[in-house]
Amino acid sequence: MPSNSGPRSVHAYTNDALGVADATELAQRVKRGDVSAEELADAAIARARSVEPLIGGLVADNFEGAMETARRLDRRQAGTESGFFSGVPTVIKDNTDIEGLATRHGSKAVPESAAATTSLFALQLLDQGFVCLGKSALPEFGFNATTEPAHQPPSRNPWNLDYSTGASSGGSAALVAAGVVPVAHANDGGGSIRIPAACCGLVGLKPSRGRLIDNDAARTLPVNILVDGIVSRSVRDTAHFMEQAERYFHRSSLPALGSNEGPSGKALTIGLVLDSINGHATDDDTRRTVENTARKLEKLGHRIVPMEVPVAASFPEDFALYWAFLAFGVKANGRKLMNPGFDKQQVDGLTNGLASKFRQQFYRLPAALWRLHRSHQHYARAMTRFDAVLTPVLGHTTPPIGHLSPNVPFATLFERLTRYVGFTPLANATGAPAISLPMGMSRGNLPISVQFMGRHGGERTLLDIAYTLEAEAPWPALHQAGAGTQAPVTAETIL
Repeated sequence: MPSNSGPRSVHAYTNDALGVADATELAQRVKRGDVSAEELADAAIARARSVEPLIGGLVADNFEGAMETARRLDRRQAGTESGFFSGVPTVIKDNTDIEGLATRHGSKAVPESAAATTSLFALQLLDQGFVCLGKSALPEFGFNATTEPAHQPPSRNPWNLDYSTGASSGGSAALVAAGVVPVAHANDGGGSIRIPAACCGLVGLKPSRGRLIDNDAARTLPVNILVDGIVSRSVRDTAHFMEQAERYFHRSSLPALGSNEGPSGKALTIGLVLDSINGHATDDDTRRTVENTARKLEKLGHRIVPMEVPVAASFPEDFALYWAFLAFGVKANGRKLMNPGFDKQQVDGLTNGLASKFRQQFYRLPAALWRLHRSHQHYARAMTRFDAVLTPVLGHTTPPIGHLSPNVPFATLFERLTRYVGFTPLANATGAPAISLPMGMSRGNLPISVQFMGRHGGERTLLDIAYTLEAEAPWPALHQAGAGTQAPVTAETIL
C-alpha cells in the first residue's frame, strides 16, 4: 500500500554533462564539440548507479561496452559521419536482442545467455548513434500493465516510489523520467509504449503498423499488434527519432514523415471518447484531464466532436482472447520462440492464468481473429470524419505497487487489468498510430496523460497536436517538481 509519509520522488538530474537537456540538445552539443560522447556516457552511468537501487529500471548493464562505444564515436569525431543522435545514451528493453547481452523477456523461465546477434529493430535504433547502457526491465513477456516481475524487485515510479511505472516498457520509462537517459527503447503490443509514458509523465508514440522494422515476434503473429519505438521527455526527440528511423527504412505503402519541427497551426477535427467499451467508467481525475485537454484544443481553434468508440462491441473480449492465446503460445513453445533452456514451470501467475483462459476458450479464436483483422476497416471508416481521436490512456490513475502484481489471484488481476487497460489495445489491433501526452497531475503527485489516435500512417498529425500542447502547457519534469537530486529516500526505506 502507499506510504502515509507523502510522495517519495527521486531523480538523478544534476549539474553534469547531461544536465536537464533532451536528446536533441545533447546530440547538437556533441556535434559542436561542446561535450564528448564519453562524457555523456560517464554521466549517465553515474546517474544510473545513484538511482537504480530505488527505481529498478535496469536488469543488465552494459557500462563497459557503452564507454567503449562512446570512445569510438569520439575518435570518429562524433557527428561528422554518424547518426543524428550520435553519442546520446539510451537503454534497450529486455525483450530485444543485443549481441553479447542476455535477453530474458522479464521472466525467470528464460535462462541468462548472451544473444548471438542484434535484432533488426535494434540496428535501426542504434544506427541513429545512440549508446546502449544496458537492458531495461519489463514484466514477464510484456503481458502485464505494471513492471513487477515475480522473480525480482519491481520498477518504481520516480514521481512516487510507492506506485507503478506501468508496462511493459516500465523500466525504460523509469530511467527516462528519473533523468538517467533522455530517451529509451520501448515497444507496444497493447499499450506498452503509451502506458508507461502515461504513468511516468513522458511522450510515448506508438507508430503505425509497418512504420518501423518489425521485430522477430511481430512477423510471426496472426494479427500483428507489435511495434517498436521510444519514450522521451520532449516531442521533438520523438519526432526526430521517427524522421531518422525513416531514413534507415521506409515502407512505401505509408506516407513519408519527413521533418516535423513544430506545430503547423492547422485546425483539426478531433473526436472525443471518455469511456471505454468494456463497461467501466473512467475515473474522475482522468476524465477531468481529458476534458481539460479538449477545452484547450477548442480554444486553440480545433473542433472537438464526441464520438462512439470506432470498433465492434466484441473487441474487448476478442483482444483478451488473443492476449491469452499469446500467453499460451509462449508457455507451450518457449524453447523454440525464446531460448532452448526455457522452463515453462517457472512462468508467473499471470502467464499461467492467461494460458489456462485460452485453453478454456480456444474454440472462439478463429472468429475473434477474423473480427480483429476487420477492426482495421471499421476504424478506417470511422476516421474519415476525424483527423484524430482524444481519449484517456488508462481507465484510472496509476495504481500502487502490488495492485497488478502477477502474484494477485488471476481472476482478481484479470478484472483489475480490464478496468485499467481499456483504451490502448484498439490502436494495436487496427494498426493505427497513437500517442500518450502528460496533461495533468493527480493528487498523489503522479502524471495523468491523454491519448490521441490518428489515421493509419497519420503520425504527422499526432506530432502536430503534441507540439501544440507542449507549447501551450509544457508538462512538468521531475527536476522542476521539487524532488531531491541523488535520491531523497534510500533503498532501506523501500525494502
